[in-house]
Amino acid sequence: MTERNIVIAIDGHSSCGKSTLAKSLARELGYVYIDSGAMYRAVTLYALRKSWIGNGHIDKQKIIDGLSEINISFQWDESTERNTTFLNGENVEDEIRQLAVSQYVSPVSAIAEVRTEMVRQQREQSKNTGIVMDGRDIGTVVFPDADLKIFMTAAPEIRSQRRFKELKDKGQEVRYEDILQNIEERDTIDSGREVSPLIKADDAEVLDNSYLTRDEQLRWSLSKVKEKIEEYES
Repeated sequence: MTERNIVIAIDGHSSCGKSTLAKSLARELGYVYIDSGAMYRAVTLYALRKSWIGNGHIDKQKIIDGLSEINISFQWDESTERNTTFLNGENVEDEIRQLAVSQYVSPVSAIAEVRTEMVRQQREQSKNTGIVMDGRDIGTVVFPDADLKIFMTAAPEIRSQRRFKELKDKGQEVRYEDILQNIEERDTIDSGREVSPLIKADDAEVLDNSYLTRDEQLRWSLSKVKEKIEEYES
């Protein structure tokens, strides 16, 4: 659409479809997609494997000390047509989406040193190219000067139902009530943490997708991209 490298930051609550929208935008625009949420999930998975977290316990210092062991990257999988997360060269895309990771990802991502390292890796991956990135502090912390900021939200019950269906379709045995509780707890942690809390950037466009299809969300977002490009080119 333009030769200008545009940074698009998508923030919002858990299970709002941020990643789905971000991936669609990246494909449509020919941009690089960086899944920040997957990065924090990968750190959480690594910590679970090392037994630094589990049974309600989190060894914060071991996680901090182990950050130098963690390298996260992304590759486009042509066979599945989806972005794939790699942890130290291993494809962990499916494993990081399991409920065991979801239960710990918010407190792990609230650790200041974890966020600092992830921001460093995110910025490194975004050099010299147009990007789309989603998460909870992309427009406020990682890329506060992003060209376009979108803040996504939806009712907790609707988000829980979407997440429930997603996990059931993958063959996982889950209860809707557990997912709703997890989402409400994550909302509280994400919005109340001291380091990089989930807040809407003052210049963000709000997208409440409670009753919008994926297609409608993509069209809405592309219209905002077009408006921003026309603003730059006028």
